[in-house]
Amino acid sequence: MTTPLLEVRDIAKFYGHRIGCDKVDFDLYPGEVMGIVGESGSGKSTLLNCLAGHLTPDAGQVRFEMRTGEMADTVTMSEPERRMLSRTDWAFVHQHARDGLRMNVSAGGNVGERLMAVGARHYGNIREEAIDWLGRVEISETRVDDRPTAFSGGMQQRLQIARNLVTGPRLVFMDEPTGGLDVSVQARLLDLLRGLVREMGLSAIIVTHDLAVVRLLADRLMVMKDGHVVESGLTDQVLDDPQHAYTQLLVSSVLQV
Repeated sequence: MTTPLLEVRDIAKFYGHRIGCDKVDFDLYPGEVMGIVGESGSGKSTLLNCLAGHLTPDAGQVRFEMRTGEMADTVTMSEPERRMLSRTDWAFVHQHARDGLRMNVSAGGNVGERLMAVGARHYGNIREEAIDWLGRVEISETRVDDRPTAFSGGMQQRLQIARNLVTGPRLVFMDEPTGGLDVSVQARLLDLLRGLVREMGLSAIIVTHDLAVVRLLADRLMVMKDGHVVESGLTDQVLDDPQHAYTQLLVSSVLQV
């Protein structure tokens, strides 16, 4: 049996009396994509930020398989260790590309900066790698010295993806990666993401309110409501034969649109 890449046990986060998320429990395996869906306020983004180390959970464990093979609890590890994970084996794709990019640095510089964070020092090699990655996310080499402020929303999001994936992370957290983009731009971005995830064998956790996104990208699905996971299973199984009343409501509301 394959060892999980990520083991999540009883994660909880509270804001006073309000539940952010509570008793969330799952395993994520290498090369697997987990989708987390629910309406606004369901707790999905709180959970994602607890898993990614942006928020400290009030209870529970997040154990990640390090390259040494040992399972390390990322909740209790030191801040420098967690920062190193975020630069190497982890990546975080924000809903708003501006939150994940240096807007006053060139496109090539944004990608190169992440390479430098893991020790790359040869300018020519860094630039070459940056250009290669821009091409992989469908940004022309001629734009390598342009700043993200000159890019459209869809291009900014593709640049953010290149910046995140250039170091070959093993786990990518995505928070509404297609949110706020035009439908046609969303479709291209999803197609690109699906190709990169499969090609690189990435494990990913994707938070979204868009069921079309998880149907296209996720192997498994968790449905959240009021901070709790109300249903989970294989994506097609959950969406085609929802058991919980809330999931049924989510699916039927999409069908009626």
